[in-house]
Amino acid sequence: MATIDLNDPVVVIIGSGAGGGTLAHELTTHGVKCVLLEAGPHLTGDDYENDEWRAFAQMAWLDNRTTSGSWRVSKNFPNLPAWIVKAVGGTTTHWAGATPRFMAHEWKARTTYGEIEGANLLDWPIDHEEMAPWYDKAEIAMGSTHRHGRPALPANNNYKVFANGAERAGLKHYATGPYATNAQPYDGRPATVQDGFNFQGDKQGSKWSTLVREIPRALATGNLDLRPECQAVRITHNSAGLADGVEYLDASGALHKQAARIVAVAGNSIESPRLLLMSDSPQFPDGLANSSGQVGRNYMRHMTASAYAAFDKPVRMYRGETMAGIIADNAIHDPNRGFAGGYYMETLSLGVPFMAAFVEPGTWGPDFAKLMEAYENLAGMWIVGEDMPQADNRVTLNLDVKDQHGLPVPNVHFDDHANDVAMREHAWGVAEQIYSSVGALWTHRTPPYPSTHNLGTLRMSEKPEDGVLNRWGQAHDVANLFASDGSVMTTGAAANPTLTIVALAMRQADHILGELKAGNL
Repeated sequence: MATIDLNDPVVVIIGSGAGGGTLAHELTTHGVKCVLLEAGPHLTGDDYENDEWRAFAQMAWLDNRTTSGSWRVSKNFPNLPAWIVKAVGGTTTHWAGATPRFMAHEWKARTTYGEIEGANLLDWPIDHEEMAPWYDKAEIAMGSTHRHGRPALPANNNYKVFANGAERAGLKHYATGPYATNAQPYDGRPATVQDGFNFQGDKQGSKWSTLVREIPRALATGNLDLRPECQAVRITHNSAGLADGVEYLDASGALHKQAARIVAVAGNSIESPRLLLMSDSPQFPDGLANSSGQVGRNYMRHMTASAYAAFDKPVRMYRGETMAGIIADNAIHDPNRGFAGGYYMETLSLGVPFMAAFVEPGTWGPDFAKLMEAYENLAGMWIVGEDMPQADNRVTLNLDVKDQHGLPVPNVHFDDHANDVAMREHAWGVAEQIYSSVGALWTHRTPPYPSTHNLGTLRMSEKPEDGVLNRWGQAHDVANLFASDGSVMTTGAAANPTLTIVALAMRQADHILGELKAGNL
């Protein structure tokens, strides 16, 4: 690992997850010196606790946050709007591994869906054709099953119920992937042992994450200075309005400033806008790169829900990978269903502790006991679909509540759009058809959990007044400031976002390398 002087202006990347870790890898392997700031500790597989609540406390971002709005998360989890990781590798150490691509029409949602009342839709400034080679590169790096000759994951019982139900319900597009978990050894990672502990950290390393792939390789180049337990608190700029450094607190609470030639924020769609808002100055009174007023706005978290079904015989859904199956039939855009956009269904199992917390938050009594008593006989799925960006769904600074560093916490405000509600109702109905077709005794609709797909808030736009970033994830207002995480997303599509975040970060790195070579950065 490199040791870079604080006064050496280098590329400073804030956040080590899917976008930040990928950007660090792509730049350092081409000889670019980088400092990678990560707010959390450097945990590895040997550190992981294979116990749900201990693992959650060990990995999750539990710094104080506040919520507002009418979404269920504000009621059920008021201090936990997002279920993300604070550790090296970010939420790639927690994700379930699904890697579907955006569909062609999802890059042009405003053109495809038309005017939708209350939605702040915008076409991406890039398209499906331009992204295709970057998707290929990302899938190869991540080892996506069902892609580029990679074998499929084996079907567990949860998937067999799921797939048989889909077939009997007349659905056609279902499979055990694509997922970035190895069915066979690949790229230095072993095959999965089907232990079902994806959300708690993958001790054996069969699931792709920047922790196990990109960051070790970046460190091996000698061009990366990885600084865990370093919380960025401000991006500074010079008189020309260019970013020139990042102030951060180390593990002891001491304040440092790393000089920067380029700054890339990759702290997730909550922390990235928070940092820009905290980086206000006389030149940027509303926050860095916020002349449009769009920093923090258009927060998306996907339309989500879950469905569980009980059967007369054991399913043991917890055996095998946490997610190992996708139904894609309803991911299309078909407005005849009563909503724009589409959704995926994905197999899901939660362990007993998490089931008790999330299956029906805040309830107790016979109905809850019935669910838990049926645990061994349950099959389960997660539903994820495109939600509508809304200007008032946003991340702001709560000046009345401070975190452990005395900084204003982010407030996450979210209201479901009518389109989200209609989509969720449709998806629950299809889930019930799937399970009923294979003899379910009863089904249960579970409301949304804390958000794992946090999107928007620094969205890309063709015009500076419509968003924060250009087509390269480069700030319209600050030429050497980039965003490299899910905050860049103009719209969210139906697909799990990690593959797209990685592909965009690879494309962004290529652009930065070209601009550095040309002397423009």
